[in-house]
Amino acid sequence: MSSRPGAKTDLRRLVPAVEQVLRRDDVRALEARHGRGPLLRTVREVLDLIREQAAMGDEGRVAAAVASLAEAVGRRLEAAAAPSLMPVINATGVVIHTNLGRAPLSPAAAARVSAIASSYSNLEFDLESGERGHRETHAESRLREVLGAEATVVVNNNAAAVMLAVNTLAEGREVVVSRGELVEIGGSFRIPDVLRKGGAALREVGTTNRTRIADYAGAVGAQTGMILRVHPSNFRIVGFTETPALEELVQLARERRLPLVEDLGSGLIGDAPEQLRGEPEAAASLRAGVDLVTFSGDKLLGGPQAGLAVGRRPVVDAMRRNPLYRALRVDKMTIAALDAVLAEHEAGRGSTGVPVLRMLAATREELRARAEALARALEQDCPGVEVALTEGSSAVGGGAAPTVEVPTTLLRLRHPSLRPDALAAALRAERPPVIARVADDRLVLDLRTVAAAEETALLRALARVLAAPGPG
Repeated sequence: MSSRPGAKTDLRRLVPAVEQVLRRDDVRALEARHGRGPLLRTVREVLDLIREQAAMGDEGRVAAAVASLAEAVGRRLEAAAAPSLMPVINATGVVIHTNLGRAPLSPAAAARVSAIASSYSNLEFDLESGERGHRETHAESRLREVLGAEATVVVNNNAAAVMLAVNTLAEGREVVVSRGELVEIGGSFRIPDVLRKGGAALREVGTTNRTRIADYAGAVGAQTGMILRVHPSNFRIVGFTETPALEELVQLARERRLPLVEDLGSGLIGDAPEQLRGEPEAAASLRAGVDLVTFSGDKLLGGPQAGLAVGRRPVVDAMRRNPLYRALRVDKMTIAALDAVLAEHEAGRGSTGVPVLRMLAATREELRARAEALARALEQDCPGVEVALTEGSSAVGGGAAPTVEVPTTLLRLRHPSLRPDALAAALRAERPPVIARVADDRLVLDLRTVAAAEETALLRALARVLAAPGPG
Protein backbone atom coordinates (compact mmCIF):
# COMPACT_ATOMS: atom_id res chain seq x y z
CA MET A 1 0.00 0.00 0.00
CA SER A 2 1.44 3.34 -1.01
CA SER A 3 0.86 6.70 0.57
CA ARG A 4 1.72 10.26 -0.24
CA PRO A 5 5.16 11.41 0.90
CA GLY A 6 4.88 12.76 4.45
CA ALA A 7 1.41 11.26 5.00
CA LYS A 8 0.90 9.75 8.44
CA THR A 9 -0.13 6.06 8.51
CA ASP A 10 -3.37 5.32 10.40
CA LEU A 11 -2.15 2.63 12.80
CA ARG A 12 -5.69 1.46 13.42
CA ARG A 13 -5.43 -0.30 10.08
CA LEU A 14 -3.00 -2.71 11.76
CA VAL A 15 -5.66 -3.87 14.22
CA PRO A 16 -7.43 -7.02 12.96
CA ALA A 17 -11.21 -7.39 12.90
CA VAL A 18 -12.95 -9.47 15.54
CA GLU A 19 -13.82 -12.26 13.10
CA GLN A 20 -10.22 -12.48 11.93
CA VAL A 21 -9.07 -12.96 15.50
CA LEU A 22 -11.72 -15.61 16.22
CA ARG A 23 -10.51 -17.72 13.27
CA ARG A 24 -6.97 -18.00 14.65
CA ASP A 25 -6.08 -21.48 15.95
CA ASP A 26 -4.67 -20.20 19.25
CA VAL A 27 -7.84 -18.17 19.90
CA ARG A 28 -10.12 -21.06 18.93
CA ALA A 29 -8.36 -23.12 21.59
CA LEU A 30 -9.40 -20.50 24.13
CA GLU A 31 -13.01 -20.81 22.95
CA ALA A 32 -13.00 -24.54 23.69
CA ARG A 33 -11.86 -23.85 27.26
CA HIS A 34 -13.84 -20.71 28.15
CA GLY A 35 -16.85 -20.62 25.82
CA ARG A 36 -17.89 -18.43 22.89
CA GLY A 37 -19.56 -15.65 24.87
CA PRO A 38 -16.71 -14.83 27.27
CA LEU A 39 -14.16 -15.17 24.42
CA LEU A 40 -16.04 -12.76 22.15
CA ARG A 41 -16.41 -10.19 24.93
CA THR A 42 -12.74 -10.41 25.89
CA VAL A 43 -11.47 -10.19 22.29
CA ARG A 44 -13.45 -6.98 21.83
CA GLU A 45 -12.01 -5.56 25.07
CA VAL A 46 -8.42 -6.31 24.02
CA LEU A 47 -8.93 -4.92 20.52
CA ASP A 48 -10.35 -1.72 21.99
CA LEU A 49 -7.21 -1.34 24.09
CA ILE A 50 -4.99 -1.87 21.05
CA ARG A 51 -6.96 0.77 19.12
CA GLU A 52 -6.32 3.21 21.96
CA GLN A 53 -2.59 2.52 21.62
CA ALA A 54 -2.88 3.01 17.84
CA ALA A 55 -4.49 6.39 18.36
CA MET A 56 -1.41 7.41 20.35
CA GLY A 57 0.80 6.73 17.31
CA ASP A 58 3.21 4.15 18.75
CA GLU A 59 3.57 1.66 15.89
CA GLY A 60 5.99 -0.59 17.77
CA ARG A 61 3.62 -1.05 20.74
CA VAL A 62 0.67 -1.69 18.40
CA ALA A 63 2.57 -4.32 16.43
CA ALA A 64 3.68 -6.06 19.65
CA ALA A 65 0.15 -6.00 21.05
CA VAL A 66 -1.27 -7.54 17.87
CA ALA A 67 1.38 -10.24 17.90
CA SER A 68 0.63 -11.17 21.52
CA LEU A 69 -3.14 -10.75 21.21
CA ALA A 70 -3.99 -14.38 22.01
CA GLU A 71 -1.84 -14.28 25.14
CA ALA A 72 -3.53 -11.10 26.35
CA VAL A 73 -6.98 -12.57 25.72
CA GLY A 74 -6.01 -15.78 27.52
CA ARG A 75 -4.73 -13.94 30.59
CA ARG A 76 -7.94 -11.93 30.85
CA LEU A 77 -10.10 -15.02 30.45
CA GLU A 78 -8.15 -16.89 33.15
CA ALA A 79 -8.44 -13.94 35.53
CA ALA A 80 -12.17 -13.63 34.89
CA ALA A 81 -12.73 -17.37 35.38
CA ALA A 82 -10.83 -17.49 38.68
CA PRO A 83 -13.18 -17.38 41.70
CA SER A 84 -13.04 -14.16 43.69
CA LEU A 85 -13.95 -16.02 46.89
CA MET A 86 -11.00 -18.14 47.97
CA PRO A 87 -9.48 -19.72 51.09
CA VAL A 88 -7.00 -17.56 52.99
CA ILE A 89 -4.58 -18.24 55.84
CA ASN A 90 -5.62 -16.17 58.84
CA ALA A 91 -2.46 -15.25 60.74
CA THR A 92 -4.04 -12.30 62.57
CA GLY A 93 -4.93 -14.12 65.79
CA VAL A 94 -8.54 -12.91 65.52
CA VAL A 95 -10.41 -16.19 65.87
CA ILE A 96 -13.90 -15.19 64.75
CA HIS A 97 -12.81 -12.81 61.99
CA THR A 98 -15.92 -11.38 60.35
CA ASN A 99 -14.02 -10.13 57.28
CA LEU A 100 -12.49 -13.57 56.79
CA GLY A 101 -15.71 -15.57 57.01
CA ARG A 102 -15.99 -15.96 60.80
CA ALA A 103 -15.96 -19.59 61.96
CA PRO A 104 -14.15 -22.14 59.76
CA LEU A 105 -15.79 -25.55 59.61
CA SER A 106 -13.97 -28.72 60.53
CA PRO A 107 -12.95 -31.02 57.63
CA ALA A 108 -15.67 -33.47 58.74
CA ALA A 109 -18.36 -30.78 58.65
CA ALA A 110 -17.11 -29.50 55.28
CA ALA A 111 -17.22 -33.04 53.88
CA ARG A 112 -20.78 -33.39 55.12
CA VAL A 113 -21.77 -30.19 53.33
CA SER A 114 -20.08 -31.40 50.14
CA ALA A 115 -21.93 -34.71 50.27
CA ILE A 116 -25.32 -33.03 50.68
CA ALA A 117 -24.62 -30.28 48.14
CA SER A 118 -23.58 -32.70 45.40
CA SER A 119 -26.62 -34.96 45.52
CA TYR A 120 -30.33 -35.08 46.23
CA SER A 121 -31.24 -35.36 49.91
CA ASN A 122 -34.17 -36.03 52.20
CA LEU A 123 -34.40 -32.33 53.10
CA GLU A 124 -38.20 -32.35 53.16
CA PHE A 125 -38.92 -36.03 52.60
CA ASP A 126 -39.86 -38.64 55.21
CA LEU A 127 -37.92 -41.78 54.28
CA GLU A 128 -40.08 -44.00 56.50
CA SER A 129 -43.50 -42.96 55.21
CA GLY A 130 -42.50 -41.90 51.71
CA GLU A 131 -44.43 -38.67 52.20
CA ARG A 132 -43.40 -35.05 52.42
CA GLY A 133 -41.34 -34.31 55.54
CA HIS A 134 -40.07 -31.21 57.33
CA ARG A 135 -36.60 -29.68 57.16
CA GLU A 136 -36.67 -28.88 60.87
CA THR A 137 -36.39 -32.58 61.71
CA HIS A 138 -32.67 -32.49 60.88
CA ALA A 139 -30.35 -30.03 62.65
CA GLU A 140 -33.15 -28.49 64.69
CA SER A 141 -34.00 -31.73 66.45
CA ARG A 142 -30.36 -32.06 67.53
CA LEU A 143 -30.34 -28.43 68.67
CA ARG A 144 -33.35 -29.11 70.90
CA GLU A 145 -31.53 -32.05 72.46
CA VAL A 146 -28.33 -30.12 73.07
CA LEU A 147 -30.09 -27.17 74.74
CA GLY A 148 -33.07 -28.89 76.29
CA ALA A 149 -35.38 -26.51 74.40
CA GLU A 150 -39.04 -27.15 73.60
CA ALA A 151 -38.72 -25.88 70.03
CA THR A 152 -36.25 -24.26 67.64
CA VAL A 153 -36.21 -22.40 64.35
CA VAL A 154 -33.20 -21.61 62.16
CA VAL A 155 -32.92 -18.62 59.83
CA ASN A 156 -30.07 -17.04 57.90
CA ASN A 157 -28.45 -14.92 60.66
CA ASN A 158 -29.05 -13.63 64.16
CA ALA A 159 -30.42 -10.27 63.00
CA ALA A 160 -33.02 -12.21 60.99
CA ALA A 161 -33.90 -14.27 64.08
CA VAL A 162 -34.46 -11.11 66.13
CA MET A 163 -36.47 -9.47 63.35
CA LEU A 164 -38.65 -12.57 62.89
CA ALA A 165 -39.32 -12.68 66.65
CA VAL A 166 -40.21 -8.98 66.71
CA ASN A 167 -42.47 -9.24 63.68
CA THR A 168 -44.21 -12.31 65.08
CA LEU A 169 -44.66 -11.16 68.67
CA ALA A 170 -44.82 -7.37 68.52
CA GLU A 171 -45.76 -6.13 65.05
CA GLY A 172 -47.59 -2.81 65.41
CA ARG A 173 -46.72 -2.67 69.13
CA GLU A 174 -43.82 -1.62 71.34
CA VAL A 175 -40.65 -3.50 72.24
CA VAL A 176 -39.11 -2.49 75.57
CA VAL A 177 -35.27 -2.34 75.51
CA SER A 178 -32.71 -0.84 77.88
CA ARG A 179 -30.80 2.15 76.47
CA GLY A 180 -27.58 0.41 77.43
CA GLU A 181 -28.40 -2.45 75.08
CA LEU A 182 -29.14 -0.53 71.87
CA VAL A 183 -26.05 -1.89 70.17
CA GLU A 184 -24.80 -1.64 66.62
CA ILE A 185 -23.59 -4.96 65.27
CA GLY A 186 -21.37 -5.65 62.25
CA GLY A 187 -22.15 -3.94 58.96
CA SER A 188 -23.89 -0.96 60.63
CA PHE A 189 -26.97 -2.99 61.60
CA ARG A 190 -28.48 -1.42 64.68
CA ILE A 191 -30.99 -2.93 67.09
CA PRO A 192 -33.41 0.03 66.62
CA ASP A 193 -33.31 -0.50 62.85
CA VAL A 194 -33.96 -4.24 63.20
CA LEU A 195 -36.97 -3.51 65.43
CA ARG A 196 -38.33 -0.94 63.02
CA LYS A 197 -38.01 -3.28 60.04
CA GLY A 198 -39.73 -5.92 62.15
CA GLY A 199 -42.77 -3.63 62.34
CA ALA A 200 -42.45 -2.64 66.00
CA ALA A 201 -41.82 0.61 67.85
CA LEU A 202 -38.86 0.96 70.18
CA ARG A 203 -39.54 1.88 73.81
CA GLU A 204 -36.26 2.81 75.49
CA VAL A 205 -35.91 2.50 79.26
CA GLY A 206 -33.26 3.49 81.78
CA THR A 207 -30.01 5.25 80.91
CA THR A 208 -26.89 4.18 79.05
CA ASN A 209 -25.18 2.86 82.17
CA ARG A 210 -28.01 2.17 84.63
CA THR A 211 -31.35 0.45 84.07
CA ARG A 212 -33.45 -0.95 86.92
CA ILE A 213 -36.35 -3.40 86.93
CA ALA A 214 -38.58 -0.46 87.91
CA ASP A 215 -37.72 1.19 84.57
CA TYR A 216 -39.00 -1.84 82.71
CA ALA A 217 -42.11 -2.09 84.88
CA GLY A 218 -42.93 1.57 84.33
CA ALA A 219 -42.62 1.27 80.55
CA VAL A 220 -44.81 -1.81 80.14
CA GLY A 221 -48.35 -0.97 79.13
CA ALA A 222 -51.21 -1.80 76.81
CA GLN A 223 -49.06 -1.19 73.71
CA THR A 224 -46.21 -3.45 74.81
CA GLY A 225 -45.65 -6.50 72.61
CA MET A 226 -42.50 -7.95 74.15
CA ILE A 227 -39.49 -7.27 76.35
CA LEU A 228 -36.11 -7.62 74.64
CA ARG A 229 -32.84 -8.18 76.46
CA VAL A 230 -29.71 -7.74 74.31
CA HIS A 231 -26.31 -9.07 75.33
CA PRO A 232 -23.77 -6.30 74.52
CA SER A 233 -21.51 -8.73 72.68
CA ASN A 234 -19.19 -6.18 71.09
CA PHE A 235 -18.63 -3.69 73.93
CA ARG A 236 -18.69 -3.30 77.70
CA ILE A 237 -19.77 -0.43 79.94
CA VAL A 238 -17.76 -0.40 83.15
CA GLY A 239 -17.83 1.71 86.29
CA PHE A 240 -21.10 3.10 87.64
CA THR A 241 -23.46 0.55 86.08
CA GLU A 242 -26.60 -1.37 86.94
CA THR A 243 -28.84 -3.82 85.14
CA PRO A 244 -31.62 -6.04 86.47
CA ALA A 245 -30.97 -9.73 86.97
CA LEU A 246 -32.38 -12.04 84.34
CA GLU A 247 -34.66 -13.62 86.95
CA GLU A 248 -36.21 -10.21 87.64
CA LEU A 249 -37.05 -9.72 83.98
CA VAL A 250 -38.49 -13.24 83.77
CA GLN A 251 -40.76 -12.53 86.74
CA LEU A 252 -41.91 -9.19 85.31
CA ALA A 253 -42.65 -10.73 81.90
CA ARG A 254 -44.71 -13.51 83.50
CA GLU A 255 -46.64 -11.08 85.71
CA ARG A 256 -47.51 -8.91 82.70
CA ARG A 257 -48.04 -11.93 80.42
CA LEU A 258 -45.48 -10.73 77.91
CA PRO A 259 -42.87 -12.73 75.99
CA LEU A 260 -39.27 -12.15 77.08
CA VAL A 261 -36.76 -12.50 74.24
CA GLU A 262 -33.01 -12.51 74.80
CA ASP A 263 -30.51 -11.85 72.01
CA LEU A 264 -27.29 -13.55 73.14
CA GLY A 265 -25.42 -12.82 69.92
CA SER A 266 -22.37 -15.06 70.16
CA GLY A 267 -24.05 -18.41 70.81
CA LEU A 268 -22.08 -20.18 73.52
CA ILE A 269 -23.70 -23.56 74.23
CA GLY A 270 -21.04 -25.35 76.26
CA ASP A 271 -17.47 -26.66 76.00
CA ALA A 272 -16.28 -23.13 76.72
CA PRO A 273 -12.54 -22.47 76.97
CA GLU A 274 -11.50 -21.14 80.35
CA GLN A 275 -11.30 -17.56 79.09
CA LEU A 276 -15.00 -17.60 78.12
CA ARG A 277 -16.43 -19.08 81.29
CA GLY A 278 -18.18 -15.77 82.10
CA GLU A 279 -20.05 -15.59 78.80
CA PRO A 280 -23.80 -16.34 79.08
CA GLU A 281 -25.03 -19.65 77.71
CA ALA A 282 -28.31 -20.20 75.86
CA ALA A 283 -29.27 -23.20 78.00
CA ALA A 284 -28.89 -21.17 81.20
CA SER A 285 -31.24 -18.48 79.88
CA LEU A 286 -33.82 -21.09 78.95
CA ARG A 287 -33.60 -22.64 82.40
CA ALA A 288 -34.10 -19.19 83.92
CA GLY A 289 -37.43 -18.89 82.10
CA VAL A 290 -36.67 -16.78 79.02
CA ASP A 291 -39.33 -17.45 76.37
CA LEU A 292 -37.00 -17.18 73.37
CA VAL A 293 -33.22 -16.99 73.01
CA THR A 294 -31.52 -16.03 69.72
CA PHE A 295 -27.84 -16.35 68.76
CA SER A 296 -25.49 -16.78 65.81
CA GLY A 297 -24.41 -20.09 64.34
CA ASP A 298 -21.01 -18.87 63.10
CA LYS A 299 -19.54 -17.37 66.25
CA LEU A 300 -18.83 -19.32 69.43
CA LEU A 301 -21.03 -22.18 68.25
CA GLY A 302 -18.42 -22.66 65.52
CA GLY A 303 -20.81 -23.46 62.67
CA PRO A 304 -22.18 -21.89 59.49
CA GLN A 305 -23.80 -18.47 59.21
CA ALA A 306 -27.25 -18.88 60.73
CA GLY A 307 -29.60 -17.34 63.25
CA LEU A 308 -30.83 -19.79 65.86
CA ALA A 309 -33.98 -19.13 67.90
CA VAL A 310 -34.76 -21.56 70.71
CA GLY A 311 -37.43 -21.52 73.40
CA ARG A 312 -41.04 -22.22 74.26
CA ARG A 313 -43.02 -24.11 71.64
CA PRO A 314 -45.95 -21.64 71.29
CA VAL A 315 -43.52 -18.79 70.57
CA VAL A 316 -41.40 -20.77 68.09
CA ASP A 317 -44.45 -22.27 66.34
CA ALA A 318 -45.85 -18.76 65.85
CA MET A 319 -42.56 -17.67 64.28
CA ARG A 320 -42.62 -20.67 61.96
CA ARG A 321 -46.15 -19.80 60.79
CA ASN A 322 -45.07 -16.25 59.96
CA PRO A 323 -44.81 -15.84 56.15
CA LEU A 324 -41.55 -13.96 56.75
CA TYR A 325 -39.97 -17.22 57.93
CA ARG A 326 -40.00 -18.66 54.41
CA ALA A 327 -37.97 -15.68 53.19
CA LEU A 328 -35.43 -16.08 56.00
CA ARG A 329 -34.99 -19.84 56.33
CA VAL A 330 -31.72 -21.57 55.49
CA ASP A 331 -30.80 -24.00 52.72
CA LYS A 332 -29.70 -27.63 52.80
CA MET A 333 -25.96 -26.84 52.97
CA THR A 334 -26.42 -24.71 56.07
CA ILE A 335 -28.55 -27.40 57.70
CA ALA A 336 -25.91 -30.04 56.91
CA ALA A 337 -23.09 -27.93 58.36
CA LEU A 338 -25.11 -26.98 61.44
CA ASP A 339 -26.07 -30.59 62.10
CA ALA A 340 -22.43 -31.73 61.85
CA VAL A 341 -21.25 -29.04 64.28
CA LEU A 342 -24.07 -29.71 66.73
CA ALA A 343 -23.17 -33.42 66.65
CA GLU A 344 -19.69 -32.52 67.94
CA HIS A 345 -21.21 -30.47 70.76
CA GLU A 346 -23.71 -33.21 71.57
CA ALA A 347 -20.92 -35.78 71.84
CA GLY A 348 -18.90 -33.50 74.13
CA ARG A 349 -16.21 -32.94 71.50
CA GLY A 350 -16.76 -29.21 70.99
CA SER A 351 -13.36 -28.19 72.36
CA THR A 352 -11.55 -30.63 70.05
CA GLY A 353 -13.84 -31.06 67.04
CA VAL A 354 -14.95 -27.43 66.51
CA PRO A 355 -12.08 -25.32 65.09
CA VAL A 356 -13.10 -22.05 66.80
CA LEU A 357 -13.16 -23.64 70.25
CA ARG A 358 -10.00 -25.63 69.58
CA MET A 359 -8.16 -22.42 68.60
CA LEU A 360 -9.39 -20.58 71.68
CA ALA A 361 -8.33 -23.46 73.92
CA ALA A 362 -4.74 -23.55 72.58
CA THR A 363 -2.25 -22.50 75.27
CA ARG A 364 0.52 -19.95 74.95
CA GLU A 365 3.06 -22.75 75.44
CA GLU A 366 1.63 -24.78 72.56
CA LEU A 367 1.69 -21.74 70.31
CA ARG A 368 5.24 -20.86 71.38
CA ALA A 369 6.48 -24.29 70.34
CA ARG A 370 4.91 -23.90 66.90
CA ALA A 371 6.21 -20.33 66.54
CA GLU A 372 9.75 -21.39 67.50
CA ALA A 373 9.76 -24.07 64.80
CA LEU A 374 8.56 -21.56 62.19
CA ALA A 375 11.14 -19.00 63.36
CA ARG A 376 13.99 -21.51 62.98
CA ALA A 377 12.87 -22.33 59.43
CA LEU A 378 12.65 -18.65 58.50
CA GLU A 379 16.08 -17.85 59.94
CA GLN A 380 17.53 -20.62 57.79
CA ASP A 381 15.65 -19.70 54.60
CA CYS A 382 15.75 -15.91 54.95
CA PRO A 383 19.08 -14.75 56.39
CA GLY A 384 19.09 -11.07 57.24
CA VAL A 385 15.44 -11.01 58.29
CA GLU A 386 14.94 -10.15 61.95
CA VAL A 387 12.76 -12.79 63.63
CA ALA A 388 11.57 -12.42 67.23
CA LEU A 389 9.02 -14.11 69.50
CA THR A 390 7.06 -12.05 72.01
CA GLU A 391 4.13 -12.59 74.31
CA GLY A 392 0.83 -11.04 73.26
CA SER A 393 -2.92 -11.52 73.10
CA SER A 394 -5.25 -13.05 70.53
CA ALA A 395 -8.81 -11.75 70.10
CA VAL A 396 -12.02 -13.77 70.20
CA GLY A 397 -13.45 -11.45 67.52
CA GLY A 398 -16.85 -11.50 65.83
CA GLY A 399 -18.36 -9.10 68.35
CA ALA A 400 -17.87 -11.65 71.12
CA ALA A 401 -16.12 -11.21 74.50
CA PRO A 402 -14.51 -7.82 73.72
CA THR A 403 -12.73 -7.61 77.09
CA VAL A 404 -11.30 -11.14 77.00
CA GLU A 405 -7.58 -11.36 76.27
CA VAL A 406 -6.35 -14.77 75.14
CA PRO A 407 -2.61 -15.14 75.89
CA THR A 408 -0.53 -16.09 72.85
CA THR A 409 2.96 -16.04 71.36
CA LEU A 410 3.51 -13.64 68.47
CA LEU A 411 6.00 -13.98 65.64
CA ARG A 412 7.41 -10.54 64.76
CA LEU A 413 9.36 -10.05 61.53
CA ARG A 414 11.43 -7.19 60.16
CA HIS A 415 12.93 -7.13 56.65
CA PRO A 416 16.20 -5.22 56.20
CA SER A 417 14.81 -3.08 53.40
CA LEU A 418 11.09 -3.78 52.87
CA ARG A 419 8.48 -1.99 54.95
CA PRO A 420 6.07 -4.21 56.95
CA ASP A 421 3.04 -2.90 55.06
CA ALA A 422 4.74 -3.91 51.79
CA LEU A 423 5.37 -7.38 53.23
CA ALA A 424 1.72 -7.64 54.30
CA ALA A 425 0.58 -6.64 50.81
CA ALA A 426 2.90 -9.20 49.20
CA LEU A 427 1.54 -11.94 51.49
CA ARG A 428 -2.01 -11.04 50.45
CA ALA A 429 -0.95 -11.56 46.82
CA GLU A 430 0.22 -15.12 47.54
CA ARG A 431 -1.91 -18.17 46.75
CA PRO A 432 -3.33 -18.94 49.18
CA PRO A 433 -3.29 -15.35 50.46
CA VAL A 434 -1.86 -14.85 53.95
CA ILE A 435 -3.48 -12.20 56.15
CA ALA A 436 -1.14 -10.82 58.81
CA ARG A 437 -0.98 -7.73 61.04
CA VAL A 438 1.36 -4.76 61.13
CA ALA A 439 2.22 -3.31 64.54
CA ASP A 440 5.15 -1.32 65.92
CA ASP A 441 6.86 -1.30 62.52
CA ARG A 442 6.90 -5.10 62.38
CA LEU A 443 5.00 -7.77 60.47
CA VAL A 444 3.16 -9.73 63.17
CA LEU A 445 1.78 -13.27 62.90
CA ASP A 446 -0.25 -15.20 65.46
CA LEU A 447 -0.37 -18.95 64.83
CA ARG A 448 -3.48 -19.40 66.98
CA THR A 449 -5.62 -18.95 63.88
CA VAL A 450 -3.35 -20.93 61.54
CA ALA A 451 -4.28 -24.59 61.22
CA ALA A 452 -1.43 -27.09 61.51
CA ALA A 453 -2.20 -28.24 57.96
CA GLU A 454 -1.61 -24.67 56.73
CA GLU A 455 1.86 -24.23 58.21
CA THR A 456 3.73 -25.57 55.17
CA ALA A 457 1.90 -23.16 52.83
CA LEU A 458 2.50 -20.32 55.30
CA LEU A 459 6.23 -21.03 55.42
CA ARG A 460 6.48 -21.15 51.62
CA ALA A 461 4.65 -17.83 51.29
CA LEU A 462 6.80 -16.16 53.94
CA ALA A 463 10.02 -17.50 52.40
CA ARG A 464 9.10 -16.16 48.96
CA VAL A 465 8.09 -12.73 50.27
CA LEU A 466 10.96 -12.30 52.72
CA ALA A 467 13.56 -13.46 50.16
CA ALA A 468 12.52 -10.71 47.75
CA PRO A 469 15.11 -7.93 47.33
CA GLY A 470 14.17 -4.54 48.65
CA PRO A 471 13.87 -1.38 46.54
CA GLY A 472 17.01 -0.17 44.89
